[in-house]
Amino acid sequence: MFTGIIEEVGRIVAIKVRGGNRCMSISCSKLLPELKVGDSVSVSGVCLTAIEIRNGTFSADLAQETWLRTSFSHLQTGALINLELPMRANGRFDGHLVQGHVDGTGTLVSLEPVPDRDDYLLTISVPSELTPYIVAKGSLAIEGISLTVAEIEGTLVRVAIIPHTAEVTNLQSLKAGDAVNLEVDVIAKYVEKMMAPQRVASSITLEKLVRAGF
Repeated sequence: MFTGIIEEVGRIVAIKVRGGNRCMSISCSKLLPELKVGDSVSVSGVCLTAIEIRNGTFSADLAQETWLRTSFSHLQTGALINLELPMRANGRFDGHLVQGHVDGTGTLVSLEPVPDRDDYLLTISVPSELTPYIVAKGSLAIEGISLTVAEIEGTLVRVAIIPHTAEVTNLQSLKAGDAVNLEVDVIAKYVEKMMAPQRVASSITLEKLVRAGF
């Protein structure tokens, strides 16, 4: 479990094919003293397991599902990625609950400075199937970053980015058209799951009333 508060920006140094899977090697410094083989780490919002640590890098295997579902298949050596270690049980809980289970990828439309301010406005296009889980003022993890939705219009989502977030994440290294990993608020998915039987029951009741002539 993560919080979406990025601890370090790392860099992809290699992506190698091993059998039917791939192995990604990432350089970083701040996280390495705390990272051990077998530990989980959020890599741009994707929960991976460190399988090797050496020479200022750690490596993680990527299953085919992970490769296809995330932005990783679009990345090349040298790309910057956001890193976060799991939330401590006795630590302060910032951000929001982020599982590291990517629901899909969006497309970066723009990241523009707000006139006369230091803030930025991030606009992304999201898959239509994810829009029911995204609401204004709600939480959304983009590239593993816990962000608050400012506005959603159709499949376009806009988020206000403060200078600190722009400085300590990979957002400014991205360009229009780049894929970004998305994880919607898990609470929204559980609410939908719990509401599904009620919607089915309501539909059946309505159908019975219609057949009865009401």
